[in-house]
This record gives sequence, structure tokens and C-alpha cells, in this order.
Amino acid sequence: MSQVTPAASASVLGIPEEEFTPRVRDAITTLMHEVDRLRREIEQTRGRLDELARTADQDMLLPILNRRAFVRDLTRFTAFAARFGTPSSLIYFDLDDFKNVNDAHGHAAGDAVLHHFANLIQGQIRETDVFARIGGDEFGVILAHVTKDQAVRKGASLRQALKDNPPKWGEKPIPLTFSYGIYELKAGEHPDLAMKQADEEMYAQKRSRDA
Repeated sequence: MSQVTPAASASVLGIPEEEFTPRVRDAITTLMHEVDRLRREIEQTRGRLDELARTADQDMLLPILNRRAFVRDLTRFTAFAARFGTPSSLIYFDLDDFKNVNDAHGHAAGDAVLHHFANLIQGQIRETDVFARIGGDEFGVILAHVTKDQAVRKGASLRQALKDNPPKWGEKPIPLTFSYGIYELKAGEHPDLAMKQADEEMYAQKRSRDA
């Protein structure tokens, strides 16, 4: 970065050359140092704010988004649907009988299973999609530019991917399945309603499988 000299600053400030005394030079130099210091502080503050924003959006356990960030992105995608007519679909996951994993193997195993599931799903979706932990053993994915029929096929492929790659604890596989509900986002729809619709479909699927 090129450094601005006191003489150049004086020229910018319109100080006549004959008035550019050592005292004026010292004052300008002090002012330039103060401006540089303030600039560095602003950059550091901006960096801390960016880090705080990332932390606020991230799940406390997993390296994915949390519910807060997910709801915000749902709002963004419904706005896209309203403005551009762009389809997007929500998949709402619930891990089946996850409590049994904690009861049988301990909470460390449960955390490992959650990490495995998060990594698996993250590896099966695109960068343009949004993946988050909604809470506990519930997760959500927003599939960009995807209709409900396409999302149904994606949900089936994700279920198969988990079946082919089960989590392990102590080198032993832990059986894990999930139920899911799918809902195509509507223009301008409130995110809570979209999540409620997908959640109801997910529980309907869970009940039909348990019947």
C-alpha cells in the first residue's frame, strides 16, 4: 500500500507551500497516524462483527446452520418465488428413534451419529442448497430450483445414501433411518407455515411406516 506523505496531505488540504512549516508537518503527521489507527480499528471491528454473525448462524454442535439462519433463508427463497417464480422445496428430516442411540451407546455416540448424518447430507447437496439443524434430531434442507416431485426423488436418494453409509461407533455400524416431509415453497409464504406443512408430512410418513 502506498503511503501518503505529509506534503501530499498538505496539498490535498490546500495548505500553501510557504505555510508548510515543521510544526504544520508534525501536526499533519500526527493526524495521519490517528487516521491510520482509526482505520485499523474499524477493520478489526468489522472482522469481529462478521465472526459474531457467523457464530450466531451456526449450530452449537455441528458445522452447519442453525434454525435461526434456516428460517431467514426460507424467507429469502419464498421472496425469490414471489419475484422470479423460481421453485424451491423444503425437506424436513427427523432421525428415527434417535433416543435409542443415546440410551444404548451414550451421548458421545449420539453426537458422532449427528456429525455423520450432517456430513452425509452435506456431501449429497449442492452449494446453492441450504442445510441446517432445526433442533435436536431434526434437520432441514432447502433445495434451490427444485420442484416437489424432484425433491421427493432427492429425499429417497438421501435415505438410500444413509442406508449404504451407516454411522459407526467403535467400528460397529449403528442402524439409522430417518423420516422426512417435503413441501414446495410458495411465493411470500411465512417460513413457519412452510416448516409446519413439511413437519406434518414427515410425521404422516413416520406413522405410515410404524403402522
